Amino acid sequence: MFAILSAGIAPAFALMAFFYLKDRFTEPLSLILKVFLYGALLVFPIMFIQYAFQAEGIGTSNVVHSFILSGLIEEFFKWFIFIYTIYHHTEFDAHYDGIVYAVAISLGFATVENLFYLLTNGISYAFSRALFPVSSHALFGVSMGYYFGKAKMNQHHRKRNISLAFCVPFLIHGTYNYILKAITTDWLFLLVPFMIVLWIYSLRKVKLANRAIKTPLQQEKQRA
Repeated sequence: MFAILSAGIAPAFALMAFFYLKDRFTEPLSLILKVFLYGALLVFPIMFIQYAFQAEGIGTSNVVHSFILSGLIEEFFKWFIFIYTIYHHTEFDAHYDGIVYAVAISLGFATVENLFYLLTNGISYAFSRALFPVSSHALFGVSMGYYFGKAKMNQHHRKRNISLAFCVPFLIHGTYNYILKAITTDWLFLLVPFMIVLWIYSLRKVKLANRAIKTPLQQEKQRA
């Protein structure tokens, strides 16, 4: 049991540390832990909704299952939690902060989902789960946080960027799941390039967010 718990939690903490340490103005660990736990709790209502849809025979096609039951529902709940817990918080005062908090929410969700999977299927899947589902959730969070950061820092396009904070990760997530569902053989030959491109895209967003102009509050923090 301890081995499964360690294998289920370690990838999320490693990824969280990676994105946290790229922040030039580090965020309160207590707040990151708080939103991480919110993300973890999301697993339960989402599992219930997905089960209810499947029990009614909805989501039998690969497209519906990938883009609606997985992509849309999961990313909507993460997006919703971000808006009502972080978006108006005083600590969210820089573009890159959006990435830190969105990744924390996503990794909270991914951690509980990963633990359930490993408890059901065994620790032999730990490495592949870390490489693909857990890291993919973190990268979905990067795109969500990037656009939330743009919305917070640029009021002229606030509504558009808040919409993109949902739409972009939803489409990426749906595509990721569709690759897994629709391609029954040799799916690795498509998924690995997809993940490489997603990492490149996400690291580009990280760099752009960190280059954003500092707010007066950040400048004051830096001088202090």
